[in-house]
Amino acid sequence: MAAVGEMGIMETNKTQIINFILQGLTDRPELQAPLFLVFLVIYLITMVGNLGLMALIWKDPQLHTPMYLSLGSLAFADACTSSSVTPKMLAHFLSKNHMISLVGCMIQFYIFASSANTECFLLVVMAYDRYMAICNPLLYPLVMSNIFCIQLLGVSFIIGFFHPIMHVGLLFRLTFCKSNVIHYFYCDILQLFEISYTDPGVNMLLVFVFSVFIQSFTFMTIIVSYSYVLLAILKKKSEKGRRKAFSTCSAHLLSVSLFYGTLFFMYVRPGSESAADQDKMYSLFYTIIIPLVNPFIYSLRNKEVIGALKRIINKQTVFKTNF
Repeated sequence: MAAVGEMGIMETNKTQIINFILQGLTDRPELQAPLFLVFLVIYLITMVGNLGLMALIWKDPQLHTPMYLSLGSLAFADACTSSSVTPKMLAHFLSKNHMISLVGCMIQFYIFASSANTECFLLVVMAYDRYMAICNPLLYPLVMSNIFCIQLLGVSFIIGFFHPIMHVGLLFRLTFCKSNVIHYFYCDILQLFEISYTDPGVNMLLVFVFSVFIQSFTFMTIIVSYSYVLLAILKKKSEKGRRKAFSTCSAHLLSVSLFYGTLFFMYVRPGSESAADQDKMYSLFYTIIIPLVNPFIYSLRNKEVIGALKRIINKQTVFKTNF
């Protein structure tokens, strides 16, 4: 009976770890303050860029078109991605307490995964919009109306925010007693699998299958759409029309390449053969750098966005002059 009692206590103890320690980017104390300043500046620029782009699209009626509604939605997804990771990382740079609860860990992963999934489908909507605008310009106003675009964006957010619920739910079948140290700067699901006492085989299989399906399906859809777009551009007789179409599509393709390149390395490649530092760099690029550069990729060479910004500035200048 005593032996049975001891075994029961041991089994109970196996489920007691409910707090984790995030190792962060580095454990070198002399780098904490400089890294805090660097990532604080990056985060502020990211939020100003994405939220500013959203506000600009919202305020300027001339930007109330499917292309810019999609771009505003992408900016929102990027802001969510950055905010799911960066604030916690900044807090850890200034504190010796790197603890995060199991619930907090799952919430962080859910927000990150939701925005990542949503972005996959938003890029498909943007590719379809460019396909209709360039390949079927006469049908474009009829097919790609604002209402239809909003419906597509709504479906993208619904799929993006509901799909990770399955993975979060399956995390509750795992017990964590092997270790409570996550060798990462945020709660990535693959890192939780590594410290799980319960066999995470089912979880890993579902993550791999759904990642392959979603990323491959959306990526191939985007590639097919832009293949038709490229052929249509090459057939254009107007040099000015070709330049404008190439300028718009090149920005989209650059964003797609950066986004899917890192995601494939993070979740679709077989096994985990690369070093931990290399994995951190891929994750850092996706969670911090891509949300930073996306608003600039889409805005700096976009005459409509720059024109809208000038109109807003001119209105503010006139308003201040009158008062």
